[in-house]
Amino acid sequence: MPSFESVRIGELPAGTLLDVREDYEWEAGHAEGALHIPMDQLPARLGELDPDEDLLVVCRTGGRSARVTGWLVDQGYSAMNVVGGMDAWLEAGRPIVSENGQRPTVL
Repeated sequence: MPSFESVRIGELPAGTLLDVREDYEWEAGHAEGALHIPMDQLPARLGELDPDEDLLVVCRTGGRSARVTGWLVDQGYSAMNVVGGMDAWLEAGRPIVSENGQRPTVL
């Protein structure tokens, strides 16, 4: 049993959406206003996170974000895994934006 909470797209509480996908995934499509720190860069960039802010961690389907969420909780952060990731975000009809000038999509 994981030592962290998970939340579904339709039940997202207030907090910072932390997208831990790779750069090419982020550029293709992401939630507007999300914070992007790829999973492998997070230990070095931990100082960019506000320890007093609730974090909603998202990847494409929920696997990477589950690992990151567990790690963040172990570091003392308040974090929840977003079930289904950006795939679920898109399926729920939530808007996404791209950074590459093309129609936003989830990779």
